[in-house]
Amino acid sequence: MVNRDLADMRKDYALRKLMRSDLNANPIEQFKSWFDEARQSEVYEPNAMALATVGEDHKPSCRIVLLKGIDQGFIFYTNYQSRKGQQLANFAFAAATFWWDKLERQVRIEGQIEKIDPQTSDQYFLSRPQGSQIGACASPQSQVIESYQKLVDLKEKIDAENLTRPNFWGGYRLIPNRVEFWQGRQNRLHDRFAYEHSSETGVWSINRLAP
Repeated sequence: MVNRDLADMRKDYALRKLMRSDLNANPIEQFKSWFDEARQSEVYEPNAMALATVGEDHKPSCRIVLLKGIDQGFIFYTNYQSRKGQQLANFAFAAATFWWDKLERQVRIEGQIEKIDPQTSDQYFLSRPQGSQIGACASPQSQVIESYQKLVDLKEKIDAENLTRPNFWGGYRLIPNRVEFWQGRQNRLHDRFAYEHSSETGVWSINRLAP
């Protein structure tokens, strides 16, 4: 049975349009441009992205992580022993989605995952607030724990005066081979453009997709 309250929830998008001539030839540069607009529009946590990975059972798993850098790929940090860390160790591919409601925009990214170098992970870890550093050291992420008090106990055991990045924590880079930019339009006739990277030529192709 369809819940009528849900079935009747809809929004007609009409803020902007997206044309082929608007797009940068490089999807990462195009992303940077849209990301800057999202920040200026005061989108709540514009760097929040839904990250999808695949487990050994070939089933997808998705969660929100925070984008923390952009170079030739999209950088995020986590516990290597977490569920997503174990999944990425077994299958080094992932997908990410950004949703910026104030701009009626979505970006989808697919590609290969690699660990970033330890020095960059060290630098980022030491730049975090001390409470976040302690939390990363103390939490056995994704493991079953007895209670919240157990986390507090683990936290109390951390030497706050001599914090260094634990070897089980660090960064990943999602290197895209496909990026899609979506702009909401009226009557569900949205604008969609997909960038696809050719491993043979190293060139990005851009195609408009039906919504």
